[in-house]
Amino acid sequence: MARSIRVDDLPLAAPTPGPSAAGAAAPRGRSRWWRRFARNRGAVFGLGVFVATLLMAVFAGVLAPYDPVAQGVGPANQGPTWTHWAGTDSFGRDMLSRIIYGARIALVVGVLAVLLAMVIGVTLGLVAGYYGGWVDVVIMRVMDGLFAFPIIILAIAMMAVMGFGVKNVIIAIAVGFIAPFARVTRGDVLGVREEPYIEAARLAGVSGPAIIARHVLPNVLAPIIVQAALRVSGAIITESGLSFLGLGPPPPTPVWGSMIAEGRNFIVMAPHISTIPGIALMVTIVGLNLLGDGLRDTLDPRLKR
Repeated sequence: MARSIRVDDLPLAAPTPGPSAAGAAAPRGRSRWWRRFARNRGAVFGLGVFVATLLMAVFAGVLAPYDPVAQGVGPANQGPTWTHWAGTDSFGRDMLSRIIYGARIALVVGVLAVLLAMVIGVTLGLVAGYYGGWVDVVIMRVMDGLFAFPIIILAIAMMAVMGFGVKNVIIAIAVGFIAPFARVTRGDVLGVREEPYIEAARLAGVSGPAIIARHVLPNVLAPIIVQAALRVSGAIITESGLSFLGLGPPPPTPVWGSMIAEGRNFIVMAPHISTIPGIALMVTIVGLNLLGDGLRDTLDPRLKR
C-alpha cells in the first residue's frame, strides 16, 4: 500500500540570497582581502612608502621649496641646514627640491615602463599559452632571446641607439621587462585553458580572442598584478643605473641616479650630495618590494591559509 506524502516530508529549498546579501558579498570580500594584507606589517610599510612617494611626485611643485634646477640658491656643497634641509650641491642647487622632483621622474619612468611591458608581454603570453603550437614556439623563443641579455645591458644598448630622454629610457626599460610578463602569463594560461568552462565556451562557438578576453585573462590577472608591483622597483633601479652612467635624462633634470653620480667627486667634503639621494632611492625600492611581496601573499591562492 502506497504511503501518503505529507507536506512536512518534502525537502526544503535552499533560501535564495536577497539583494542585500548579494550586495554585502563584495564588501565582505574586500574586507577579508584588506585584513589579510594588513596583517603583513612589511606590506603596510611598503604601501605607506608608495603613497608618500606618489604624493611627493604629484605635489612636487607645492612641496619643493626651490626651483630644482635654479643655481646659486645657497652656498655650494653646503650641508643640511634650516634653510636647505638636505643641503646644496656643487652648483648651489637645493638638494631637497631636486630629490622631490626626482621622485616624479622615478615613478613616471617606473610605472610607465612596467605598464608598457605588461601590455605587450601579457598579450604575447596570452596568445602563446592559449593557441600553443608554432605560435607558442616562435613567441617564446623570441622571449628567450630577450632573457639572454641582462636588463641593464639591453637598456644601455638601446639608449646608445635611440639617444637620451625620458621617453627613450621608458622604452628601453620596457623592452627588457616584456619577457618576464610573457613567461608568467603563458605559464598560468597553460593551466587555465584546459578548464571545463573554456572547453564549453569553445563548443558554444565563442571565438578565441573573446575567450581570452572574457575567461582566460580574468583568471590569470592576480599573478600579473603581483609581477607588475615587483617590477616597478626594478624599473626604478634600472633608470637610476642608466642615469648614474650618464645615459638617463640629460642634465639638469633632477634624477636620483645622476645626483648620486654628481656627488662622487665631493664624497669627502660633501657626502650628503650622494648619500641623501641614495637613501631616498633605497627607501623607495625597499618599500615597493615589500608592497609587491604583500600583494603576492594576499592575491596568490596557493599561499592562502
